[in-house]
Formats: sequence, C-alpha cells, structure tokens
Amino acid sequence: MSDQTDHSPGSPAEFVTTSYEAHPDQVGRVLLLYSGGLDTSVMLHWIQQKYGAEVVALTVNLGQPKEDFEVVKGKAIDLGALACEVVDAREEFAAEYVLPAIKANALYGGGYPLFTALGRPLIAKLAVEYARKHGCDTIAHGCTGKGNDQVRIEATVATLAPELKVIAPVRNWQMGRQEEIEYCREHGIPVAGGTEAPPYSIDDNMWGRSSEGKSIEDLGSAPEPEVFQLVTRPEDAPDEPVEIELEFDRGRPIALDGEPMELVPLLERLTELGCRHGVGIVDHIEDRIVGLKVRDIYEVPAATIVLTAHKELEKLVCTSHQNLFKSQMDNQWSFLAYAGLWYEPLREDLDAYMDSVNAQVTGKIALKLYKGSATVIRRSSPNAVYDQELAGFSESGGLFSQQASPGFIELWSLQSRMAYRVRSR
Repeated sequence: MSDQTDHSPGSPAEFVTTSYEAHPDQVGRVLLLYSGGLDTSVMLHWIQQKYGAEVVALTVNLGQPKEDFEVVKGKAIDLGALACEVVDAREEFAAEYVLPAIKANALYGGGYPLFTALGRPLIAKLAVEYARKHGCDTIAHGCTGKGNDQVRIEATVATLAPELKVIAPVRNWQMGRQEEIEYCREHGIPVAGGTEAPPYSIDDNMWGRSSEGKSIEDLGSAPEPEVFQLVTRPEDAPDEPVEIELEFDRGRPIALDGEPMELVPLLERLTELGCRHGVGIVDHIEDRIVGLKVRDIYEVPAATIVLTAHKELEKLVCTSHQNLFKSQMDNQWSFLAYAGLWYEPLREDLDAYMDSVNAQVTGKIALKLYKGSATVIRRSSPNAVYDQELAGFSESGGLFSQQASPGFIELWSLQSRMAYRVRSR
C-alpha cells in the first residue's frame, strides 16, 4: 500500500504527533464521516487516490432540514465508497444530547445553544461503531485546523476507541475552497450549487443552523440577506403575533398548545413556528477552543423558544439559592459540551445535578412570538415557589409577617453598616 502513497503538497502527512493520528502506511480501510458536501466529497476521492485505501461512508441524520439522504448515499457510492451507511439518529440526539442541554439551559458565551457541539460526540460515537462493524482501521473527518469540531470528534474517538486512527485531510492538504472546486472539475466530482465555491460554511440539525465565512467575517457589516436560509428576517415576519403554550414534565417538553408530542416532532413544530415569526437569529462573537475569536450567524428558533420557556419555569419552581447556583453549573456544563469533553466525568456529575433540579420543573409556559422575539406572558406550575397573596401588598399572615421586617433589616445590614463606619473614620 505504501508504494501508492505520494508526499507531494496536499498529500497525507508523513509524520504524526499524537497517539491516534494515522501514519500513511497504517491506513487500509477508512470510515469517512460523509455529508455529501464539497469537503467530504473531495475527501472520498482523495483518500482513495492518496492512501490507496478503501472507504466506507457514514452519513448521520440529526434532523438536517431539506436533506435528501438517498441522494447523499448515491453520491458516495458513485464516488467509489464500498458502502454508505445512513443512520437516523434523531431520536437518540433529541433524548440523549438535546434534552440534557435543555435541562442545563445550555448556551455557550450567552448566545450559542451548542447544536453542532451536541451533535459531534454522537456522530463520533456512531463512527466508532460503524468503523468496527466494517473492519476499518481509520476514521476520517472533514474538520479544519481552525475549528472546534476537530477537537470534539478526535477526543471522542480517542476516548472510545484508542485502537482506531484518525485522519483529517482538510487540515493537512493545501487546498482552499476554490482549489477544491478545481479538484472536482479535474476528477469529475459533482458539486452542489454549481462550480463556484460556496459563499458560507453551513452546519445544521434539528436544534439549529450556523453560517460563517466570507462577508460574515467583516465585523463592520450586517449579515447579507442571503445568509438567512432558515429563519424569516424579523422585519419580514407576520405583523400579527402568535401565542403558544409549552408544557414541561420534569424538565422535558411534552406538549404544545395542549397536544402531547414526542420530543423530535415537537422540536420540528417549534422550528416551523419560530422560523415564521423571525425568532432565533443570533449574531455571535465566539471564543473557540483553539484560541480564535470568530463571528457566527446562528438560526436557532426551536432552541430559543424552548430554552426561554424552560429557564422561566425553572426560575419559578426553584429557590433563589438554587437559581443562583444552577446558573453557574449551567455555564460549566455548556463549556464542557462546547469544548468536546462529552465523556468528562464532571459532565456526568453535572447531569445528575441537572436531573435533580429538573425533578421540580413541571408546568406550563405561554409565550408570544412576534417579529423576532419570544416573550413569556403566562406561567403555571404545581411546584411554584410562589404565593399570589404573599406577593401582593395586602396584610397577610401565614409564612410571612410584615411586622418582622424591621428586625430582619437590622440584622441583614449589620456587617455592612459596621464596615461603613470603620472605613469612614
């Protein structure tokens, strides 16, 4: 096999720096994570040519809208794949990855609901399963050396299957987007959307969609209208608002407007509603794991609606001390998921805490969707730490006595008053 390998520019790396990177001579059969897009289509052909290796393609359905997976599979076979496995992982993704993120109110950097970050460890786990099934020695992915996904995928593979090796052609070859187009022309590889390099790098699943690159990188300019291929721009959304009611049971969304629904169709329905009313556009500056700041445009309608409702209900049923502490734990959970540390024991510990808190998160939240906003307008829960009578201004007995307040103020402010006098001398 090694006599078929060349080391010209754009060829496989001859030297490796980690325990899991594949030396060219070690590559015999490759499990390629295949989307059918430009990068992975070039990779499918390139791996066969440069390594002299057999390729098995794996395509994972995480709810990417408008994706024809039969077309993707056919393209992989046409490009020489021994097989193309198409795995419908929507239910697993929703239950085992999105739901824990909902319970953790997961937003990285205050804006990114982690849809790509949540999908990568599942995709990598499936890659390990199918690599073993097909007798592959190597897993290949299409991540760049500047992104986070390389960390998420390779850390997961190295954790679950230390016997498997990894190659990342896009990270090593000397081709930009236009050079990849030229490679496709030279080798007869069909390119979706014509012969020009795609203007943006896109990733999507049922929890959201991202766009980056090209004009988005110009911080002095607003996103071009063509960036938004999922959510209606707020100025173009309907002039009449819509009210919806989302019901939760122990932190899990279970019904929309009184209709019980499983998680996947519920998220799909919320995506439709959010898209129509311009909800979920996030223009975000993000600190990547690898040390770069980047600008991303996120379209996250379902995540915006669900996380807004969940956080409001959680706030209603928890004490002030729980709310303060949990927000810190939410941030830690989000960082671990973002940073590709899905199998870090601390994340599992945090999941146990999230489940404990969410045991009380049962109730209903009504929201108004209107021209880009999702605003909570009604709340109810059998577990609410709230008393309407006590919250009012009328005299009441029971758990609260207004006559006790002066003594509380005397004690509550004692140290602050003493410190003020001492430091004012």
